[in-house]
Amino acid sequence: MEDISVDELKERKDKNEPLIVIDVREEWEYEEFNIGAKLIPLATLPDAIAELATHKHDEIIIHCKSGKRSANAQAFLKQNGFTNVRNLTGGMEAWKAKHA
Repeated sequence: MEDISVDELKERKDKNEPLIVIDVREEWEYEEFNIGAKLIPLATLPDAIAELATHKHDEIIIHCKSGKRSANAQAFLKQNGFTNVRNLTGGMEAWKAKHA
């Protein structure tokens, strides 16, 4: 259960499920278009580890523009003991293609 589709995430957001969603894009990308995730640019993720520590075993959904940076973020968090990190397949490009 590593990746999550844009359809599954959209469905869960529409149901107002409590989700931890992190956007690892840059601030200017986030300002252009976002889905309300918490912005933690990939380069600053190491500095945010302590802030995220209370969620080590919670589901965390990571996304970026296409899925590449978020895959790196997913790997980084797993290396740091996070056990349930999911990557949004296709990122915001896939989201926009289906739901924007």
